[in-house]
Amino acid sequence: MKAVVQDGYGSVDTLELREVDQPVPAAGEVLVRVHAASVNAYDWHYLRGDPKMARLAFGLRAPKVRIRGRDFAGRVEAVGPEVKGLRPGDEVYGEADGTFAEFVCAKDSETDLKPAGLTFEQAAAIPLAANTALIGLRDLAGLKAGQSLLVNGASGGVGTFAVQIAKAYGAEVTAVCSARNVELVGSLGADQIVDYTREDFARAGRRYDVVLDLVGNRSLRDLRRATAPAGTVVLSGGGVFDGGSVLGPIRLMVRSQLVSPFVRQRLLQLPAKASKENLAALRELTEAGKIAPAVERTYLLSEAAEALRHLEVEHARAKIVVTV
Repeated sequence: MKAVVQDGYGSVDTLELREVDQPVPAAGEVLVRVHAASVNAYDWHYLRGDPKMARLAFGLRAPKVRIRGRDFAGRVEAVGPEVKGLRPGDEVYGEADGTFAEFVCAKDSETDLKPAGLTFEQAAAIPLAANTALIGLRDLAGLKAGQSLLVNGASGGVGTFAVQIAKAYGAEVTAVCSARNVELVGSLGADQIVDYTREDFARAGRRYDVVLDLVGNRSLRDLRRATAPAGTVVLSGGGVFDGGSVLGPIRLMVRSQLVSPFVRQRLLQLPAKASKENLAALRELTEAGKIAPAVERTYLLSEAAEALRHLEVEHARAKIVVTV
């Protein structure tokens, strides 16, 4: 099968489309013929091995997982032992490492039926980004109707879903983005929009029940200044940075852990763990018309390197999708 392979850390020039062995599903896995996969900041961090501290998990000298891509949408080709509910021919979506390829083996526990009415390209844009937003708002922050939320990085993949999920929960949403993305986040339902090139949300005087930081470019002091005294700060810091750092957003995470015991505000770190249950919840929100993927552009599998370059250089709005 064809796959986009990375043998070492570096720029998008390290990516190569080549023939590799087709995977075989193990117990609890399904073999999926990939129709589409989306690009995430996750892929950029893996590509660059940045921040360098993350290489302890990614692989010290080269990535342990050589095929890039994390989201997918496609059809089940075969199922391994102990798979329940999914059958060959089912249209599915989910998360797995190595989705910039014609086939991928995915865990049954991280795969679910594709939302009805969506194309494969639309469905592939959902899993990692929307799941991250769902966990941050529903599970960590416990966002409720009537509460106020500020999303720093509202025009990115996670941010566009965070705005929609928060509105589905009945929250009042303030979205922080650049001027070119004002129309996009407004169309997603944001109540107020802050153009960060003209206004600093941390010094505007307003405080929010929940601040969801998806960029990692502000100090913890700034984020806390925009949060109500008993409010919640949720830190992700999963964006694309200049690169070359040792700790990157990890520095902000560590600082929040040190400060947290001494302040009333809840300072929480966002772990994004895929699950069939969350994919089912996102499918229900999608089929109910509460959330919809915003796709900026699609690329062919042979153009996956250009798709990642777009993410890194152009600071893509919403989602970029690779079609297979």
